[in-house]
Amino acid sequence: MLTIAADIDALARFGRALADPIRCRILLALRKAPAHPADLAEELGISRTRLSNHLACLRDCGIVVTVPEGRRVRYELADARLGHALDDLRGAVLAVEADRTCLDAREKGCC
Repeated sequence: MLTIAADIDALARFGRALADPIRCRILLALRKAPAHPADLAEELGISRTRLSNHLACLRDCGIVVTVPEGRRVRYELADARLGHALDDLRGAVLAVEADRTCLDAREKGCC
């Protein structure tokens, strides 16, 4: 039973990380390469304060980690498999979206 609870917790943390469009953009950027906060803020066109809040959430979820570099810190995905998971999840969602079998999906908001 403990394994199921741990699995649920892990998936819930990943879901929380993906629940915000800015966090999704951060994860997609970090999927390509590690980055410093100033560079991420510029790339995403958001303030450093706003970015910092989202990075804290992603750190708390265990999705990203910091790597000290002298006086600076670099952010990267906590595990390379997360990048693959993002690619797989995005691909699966787009495939399902392109091949909806529920004809009333838009009206019902179910799929």
